[in-house]
Amino acid sequence: MEVTTQYFKHCALLTVKGRVDSYTAPKLSEAIEAANKNNVFKLVLDLGDLEYMSSAGFRALLVGQRACKRYNRGEIVLARVPKKIYEAFELTGFTPLFKMFDDVTAAVGSF
Repeated sequence: MEVTTQYFKHCALLTVKGRVDSYTAPKLSEAIEAANKNNVFKLVLDLGDLEYMSSAGFRALLVGQRACKRYNRGEIVLARVPKKIYEAFELTGFTPLFKMFDDVTAAVGSF
């Protein structure tokens, strides 16, 4: 898995590529925490190149969402969620927890 971060004026864009599983989920958590340490709590996760996400990946997103929303500082929104991953979000009941956008521009623009 590869995570790259771009900082914008109002938010940060984290592009996630590859597979998020129990081995790589801590790397995703670290990327979210790094943005929070830079006082950026409005995050867009571009999942367009994501191939697979395990329960560990969902947990990393949930923990990150809680950290970003704490004290009403921000939130994590998702962009370009692949169909398989979206179906997993629906099955786990995570769909109401995250705003999802079809493209990155709309997601960044939501902030």
